[in-house]
Parts: sequence; structure tokens; C-alpha cells
Amino acid sequence: MTFNLADLFEAAVDAFGDREYLVAAGERRTYAQMEERANRLAHYLAGQGVGPGDHVGIYSLNSVEWVETAWAVFKLRAVWININYRYVKDELRYLFTNADLVALVHQAEYGPRVAELLPDLPDLRLIIAIEDGSGEPLAEGTVAYEEALALGSPERDFAPRSNDDHYILYTGGTTGMPKGVVWRHEDVFYALGGGVDPSTNTRIQRPEEMVEKGRNGQLTLLPIAPLMHGATQWSVMGQSFVGNRTILVPKFDPHTVWRLVESEKANSIMITGDAMGKPLIEALDDPGVSYDLSSLLAVTSSAALFSSPVKDEFFNHLPNIVIVDAVGSSESGNNGMATVSKGDTAMKSGPTVSVLGNTVVFDEDMHLVAPGSGVIGKIARYGDIPVGYYNDPVKTAEVFITVDGTRYVMPGDFATLEADGTITLLGRGSVSINSGGEKIFPEEVESAVRSHPEVFDAIVVGAPDDRWGQRVAAIIQPRADGHPSLEDIQAHCRDAIAGYKVPRQLHVVDTILRSPSGKPDYRWAAEIVAEVPEETDSGGARTASGQ
Repeated sequence: MTFNLADLFEAAVDAFGDREYLVAAGERRTYAQMEERANRLAHYLAGQGVGPGDHVGIYSLNSVEWVETAWAVFKLRAVWININYRYVKDELRYLFTNADLVALVHQAEYGPRVAELLPDLPDLRLIIAIEDGSGEPLAEGTVAYEEALALGSPERDFAPRSNDDHYILYTGGTTGMPKGVVWRHEDVFYALGGGVDPSTNTRIQRPEEMVEKGRNGQLTLLPIAPLMHGATQWSVMGQSFVGNRTILVPKFDPHTVWRLVESEKANSIMITGDAMGKPLIEALDDPGVSYDLSSLLAVTSSAALFSSPVKDEFFNHLPNIVIVDAVGSSESGNNGMATVSKGDTAMKSGPTVSVLGNTVVFDEDMHLVAPGSGVIGKIARYGDIPVGYYNDPVKTAEVFITVDGTRYVMPGDFATLEADGTITLLGRGSVSINSGGEKIFPEEVESAVRSHPEVFDAIVVGAPDDRWGQRVAAIIQPRADGHPSLEDIQAHCRDAIAGYKVPRQLHVVDTILRSPSGKPDYRWAAEIVAEVPEETDSGGARTASGQ
């Protein structure tokens, strides 16, 4: 047995076949049922010429078919490609072309978008559509998903696999077109798949240890973000290696989440910071609505800011839970985690976490930052790191660097190294604000702005400034009865952050635009603040500026 992801899943099937593995949109699969259906799809794909190294796109909302397709592709030593279902035509064309897709499994609803692109995709030779009740007819040449499964064998009779097989995670990031992060299976298992025990920071030595850990019982987890997002992919995959159970939602709705926690007795939910945390709390505050959440033990957040006020609200409603902050990226894996307790949610600038794996902080001269020095540097990781970016040697050379003979990945996250060896995350350099030479990290300001009682959500970016180069601009979505002014926001923030970080420009919008995973859309935000008119108030979008 290897550390190949398909091998690890099949070992779990053999040990926990009768356990329920997945629940999504009312559909249920045991480990054995998932195995049989994935085998059938794998054999069908192989019969159509899909083999080792080939790229198969998955273009769908969260569903059991999404997960079945993922395992089917890995069983063949092929590579599945996650596709953002919110992408428009030009973004999809870029991704399909950049990823060199030879096959595509898509939700029927997205058939018209796929049909538009086909003339530009001569290498895409196989298309399979998942029936979704949309009534969208299948395009000529498209195969129905269930028909494909019916034509495939249920047997597990695949060729041996390798630790060197590839997994690719396409990430939209905060700027530019999507990039495909290429990992070896063994490396990504240690970086994201549970190969390093977060409680002890020790490494799994044998693949069989994952099944052994799973014999202690089964937990039920509910990762809320879309499967196109790495965090949910790794909850679904990593938890399967130890026999746990996963609940998926097609799209985020806070009341649906709480109903599923109640009905499925979920033990843990995974969110992406305040973007999901605040609506979940709002749902619990709804008069006349109550849920039995006694099964819930933990709330884990990753990939976006989870502010202290929102954590406090979770503890107010659910005093017995554990809150976990996880820090990482598509390129570096899980860099660190912290358990947050009630009454101790305050953050310095961002989450302070215990280091996982081979994570370090470099200063601007590429020297290791000394613990407790206060020097701001960039997080880097060595050892279990990706091969690079797919079809992008220039970006690979920028992010994957060699220092004193050791290869590191440095995605651009700024941090400080504390005296006790923990790391405090400050933010991504690509969206930091430079105002008169001062570096300002949006996440810290966003946390202060969101804690205003009349603010529901906020994004902070740099706006052009003739004198300072950039000034701090806040885009807010107020609560239903809220009308905060720039002066209100400034007065509130001065109690939490230094004066030079306080917003000097305010935009009020009906809805903050975020990705389906909850990450802020900084490109959208930059467009809003790029040109500042005189103060206006129209259509729910008020703009104000001041120094």
C-alpha cells in the first residue's frame, strides 16, 4: 500500500464498508456504495480512453456525484480539475484550456455554458452530464452520468498506483486568472490530508495507520464551502481515510446548515470566517426558530478572517464548543492551527497558531525571522510542498524558491514569529495597502470594521491617493437597520487599530461580493474604490471620503 490517495480511500472502504460515508442533497452513500459507483465510472472513463495523467474536469455544485467522480479519476491515476461554477465564459475558456482537459463531468444546468465553449476545445473528447432536475437537455454527444455508470464494471481491478501521481488544485486567489497547484499524492497527504497529527505535530509513518485511527469511532463533519474549494475537498478526502462521515450542502444557507446539524447530528462544522459565521449567528438569533445543536462539538474556520466578535457570538450561543483557527493555502497546505476558548478570542492582528509541518518565516532579506523579534516576514514551507503551478513556469519561479539548497514555497502570506514559536498571520501581500510607506493588512482593518454593531460585512482595500499613494477604503454591507457614516466607522475603529490604519473612505453597498467559498473578491472591491465621486447617496450605494 502507498500514500496514493485512491489507495488510502480503498483501505478505508475495506475497513469501514458498511459505515455511511456521504450525505448530500438527500442522497446517501456508504463507503461500499461509493466504492462501487466510483469503480463503475472509472471503468467507463478508461473505456473511453482516459488514463494515467489525463485531466478530467468536475463542474458542479456539491453532490455525491462530485465525490464519486473524484475517486473514479484517482483510481485511474488520472487527475481531476476543480471548476468554479461561478466563472463566466472567458474564465471557463481559460481554465479549460490551461488545464488541458480531455474529459468533463458537469451538472446538467451548466450544459449551455459548456456547449458555447466546445468549438474552442478540440482536445475535450468526452462529456458526461449529471442530471440535476434543471430540465436542461443534454447536448449532442453528451453522455448521461447514470448511463455511464451502468456501462462500467463495479470491480476494483486497477493497475498499481504511485506516491508520485498528481493532484491539482485550481485556485482563483485574490488577483489574476486561476492557477493550478500541482502536488504529488504523498506530499499533499502530509500537507492537507491528515498525514501530520495536528495535536502532536507527528507524521504518519505507514498508510495503514489512518485506518487504525478510524477504528476508535466515527465523527460527522459538515464542511460548508463548495467542493471546488480546497478546504472542503480535503475534509471529504482526509476524513474518509479514518472512516468519518461527511455532510454536504449544495449552496450555503445558514438555516439549512443548522437543520442538518440537528437532523444528522453533526459533530463539527467548517466555515470560511465571518462570511459564513455572521449569517449562521444571525440565523440563531431569528425569533421563533430553534435548533437542537447538542451534537456540535467544534467549529473550524479556514481561508478567511474569523473575527473576535463573531467568535464571541458563537460562544454565547454554543458555550461548550471548541473553535479552531486553521492557517494555510492551496500552495503550502496547513501551516498551523489554534484552539480558541471562550473569553480568549482577542487577536493581535490575525490568528496566532501553533506551527504544523516544516513552516518558517523569512524576512525581506531571506533570513529566518528570530522568535519574538517583531519582524514582519513571509510564511514559507519546505519538505511536503507542491511541484509548482501547472503550465505556468514564470509564476512557479516566483513562488517556489531555493534558499541555501532547500526548496521552499512562499505564497505571499505575511506573518510575525512570536517568542513562543507560534505564528501570527497578518495577511496576503498581494492585497496589502501601502499608505505613505506604512504597510496595512486588510484583514486587521476588516476585523475592526466588522465589529461595528451596524455593520454586517466588510471588505477593506487600498484606494488611489495623490499624497499617500494609497488610502484605506472600506466597503460595508450594513445591517438592515444600520446607517453608519464614515465618521462612525472611524471613531469605532480608533479603539481597535492604529490611526494610520483607520478607513479614510467608505462605500456602502447592498451586498458584499464574495466567492462561493466566502473569500473576499478584492478585484471587485478595487473597482468600486478606484474612482471616488463627490459624496452621493443613491441606489443603496453611498460613497464618502475624508482624511
